[in-house]
Amino acid sequence: MTAVSGTIVDIVTSDGTADAYLTHPNDHAAHPAVLLYMDAFGVRPSLTRMADRLAEHGYTVLVPNVLYRHGRAPVVELPVHITDTRRRALLQQLFPLVGELTPERAMRDADAYLSWLTACPRTTDGPVAITGYCVGAALALRTAGTFPDRVAAAAGFHGGNLATDAPDSPHLLADRITAELYFGHADEDPSMPPEQIERLDRALTLAGIRYQADVYSGARHGYTQADTHQYNAEATARHWNMLLALLDRTSR
Repeated sequence: MTAVSGTIVDIVTSDGTADAYLTHPNDHAAHPAVLLYMDAFGVRPSLTRMADRLAEHGYTVLVPNVLYRHGRAPVVELPVHITDTRRRALLQQLFPLVGELTPERAMRDADAYLSWLTACPRTTDGPVAITGYCVGAALALRTAGTFPDRVAAAAGFHGGNLATDAPDSPHLLADRITAELYFGHADEDPSMPPEQIERLDRALTLAGIRYQADVYSGARHGYTQADTHQYNAEATARHWNMLLALLDRTSR
């Protein structure tokens, strides 16, 4: 694999300054851009290792701290390994912060992230690809619908609440999306039950979107996150295969 270089960068948004992790092949060339949206636990070593893996495949990857309004990452103190018991306690701290990231705020931030990537000398010209995890999957879907001319592809893994009854549910942006989409749902995920999966599929199909959605058998919410008890190695390997195939199809 290609050697990579990673660093922390600051991105000026309309609401402040977001810290982010940037990683890219360790050369002097420009590479296709990927915006990686974090899960609820945020930018931390296990997530930056995932970004580095994408960079090893020839991408320039930006991982913003989407909760920057509450401080630099990590926004809350995190253990090396997040057990189920510790996970519940952490989510009690984090869910109120995530709830404050309204669609309007999130998309103002997305505009800044996409603009920063476009201006970055380490990225090639053209639309950006997105991958998102947990709450990041909803951000990926919403960004693809809000900035259709700037997003080539978007993937979401173990995303929650992608197709709710709320008037601002992410799936309602389906008719604006031009990107190719991929979703890897967890079949043991109360935040994305079968009725929401069906509603999302219906919206994307009616909108004529190029997409694929799979339900990963035996996978729990958070299955890609190696520092949590939810981690599932088999499902994560499948996620890498599907994500890299999507990026190679749409970003090269």
